[in-house]
Amino acid sequence: MTRQDEASEGGVGGLLEEIERRGEHADPTEVANADRRLDELLEKVEMVPEDAAAASDSAVSESVEVSAARWPAVQTRTARVVSITGDQVLLRMRGIPESFSAELAPGVSPELVAQALTNADHVVVECEADGSVYVVGVLQTRIPRELTLKADKIHIDARHELLLRSGRGAMRIRQDGDVELVGSRISAMSRGLFRLVGRVLRLN
Repeated sequence: MTRQDEASEGGVGGLLEEIERRGEHADPTEVANADRRLDELLEKVEMVPEDAAAASDSAVSESVEVSAARWPAVQTRTARVVSITGDQVLLRMRGIPESFSAELAPGVSPELVAQALTNADHVVVECEADGSVYVVGVLQTRIPRELTLKADKIHIDARHELLLRSGRGAMRIRQDGDVELVGSRISAMSRGLFRLVGRVLRLN
């Protein structure tokens, strides 16, 4: 097998190495044959058609347009509640002089927004591209003067100790079952039977 055949089997890299190895002292006929074989190999290389590249760019552009159409631009702002009637909320937003109306987003409780009105808390609103405005939540920015917990059931579970304290009065419930009630004056009243049950009852 000649060097030309070896170069042919090696592909484009082999032909280039063959040409560089032979340099200026190579036979002009061999150089011409090497150039011819190099051109033949280059013609076999798959080139990406221009129309295929254009189709790929078009597909990417179409995907971006579909994504933008599916997820329109939404702005999130905060506002204060002026009034609430059912699912309609009248809001006032910083930078807008007049009040405007918004709807409660699905899942947002009117009682929660009404509590924000009482506590003067901000609400979070979403302004969509078509002009629709929805209240999506309540934003608490400070400790409220009055906190109301309202639910069907309220569970307070402390692993080691639960302490309820206000001023000089307190109630402590420990993990071992000890309950301490301390106050300046303690009053207990029952409209029905008042029962104190214990193995030992100590008064003073």
